[in-house]
Amino acid sequence: MAQQKLPDQVVRIGPDESFAFSCHRQIACFTRCCRELELALSPYDVLRLRKATGLHSSELLERYLIAEQHPEDIFPRFYLSMVDDGKASCVFVCEQGCTVYQHRPGACRSYPLGRAASREKERLDVFFVLLHEPHCLGFAEHTIQTVSSFSHSQGLEPYNRFNDLFTSITQHEKIRQGLRPRPDQVQAYTLALYDIDTFRTRLQEGALAGRENAPETIFSDDEELLGYALKWVEEEIFSTR
Repeated sequence: MAQQKLPDQVVRIGPDESFAFSCHRQIACFTRCCRELELALSPYDVLRLRKATGLHSSELLERYLIAEQHPEDIFPRFYLSMVDDGKASCVFVCEQGCTVYQHRPGACRSYPLGRAASREKERLDVFFVLLHEPHCLGFAEHTIQTVSSFSHSQGLEPYNRFNDLFTSITQHEKIRQGLRPRPDQVQAYTLALYDIDTFRTRLQEGALAGRENAPETIFSDDEELLGYALKWVEEEIFSTR
C-alpha cells in the first residue's frame, strides 16, 4: 500500500513498535480529548452506545447523533453531538470521566492510536499511526505499549472487526468505479446500520426483503443482527438483481 502524507502531529507506527503512553484520572489533561472534536460514529459504535444508554436506536439517533451528507459524500456521516458549554464537550463526559466508558466509541478507546483500513476487492490493508496533540500529556507517562497490547487493553477487537466489515460497503469496488446509491438505498443504509431496532422490527414484520433468509438468532443477538445488516445493505446497494 502506498505511503500517505500525514499531518505533522501524526506519526506512522509499525505493529510491533513500542511507545510510552497512559491515561488516567490523575493526569492533568484528563478529559481534554473529550472536547472540541468531531466524533464520527461507526455502526458498531452506535450499537454499543444504544446498549450504554438503554435507548431505542431511533431515540438515540434523535437525541445524540447528527447526520450530515455533503454533495461529495457517498453516504451520510453520523457524529456524536456536543454540548454547547463553550468547550464543545462530548455529551457523555463529566468531571469524573466518561459516563458510557464500558461502551465508549472505538475512536475514544484507541486514542492516541489510529488504525486505517483500506480495502481493494478482497484485500484489506491496515496501518497504524500515533496522534501527538499538544494538550495530551499521556506520552510523558512511563507505561510501555505496543499496538497489540494497547488494542487488547482497550477492547478494540470487536470494533475493528465490525469496522473492517463496514469497509465492504464504504469502499466497495462499485463505489470506486463511480456508483452513487439512490436515495432509497441511502435510506436503507441508515435504517439497517444506524437505526437497528427499527430494522429488526421491520425485518420481523416481513416489511423488508431478506426476511426469508434471516436466521432467527439475529433477533436476539445484537452483534449477529449487525453482521446480518451489513450484508443486507451490501446486497441492497450493490446487487445486480
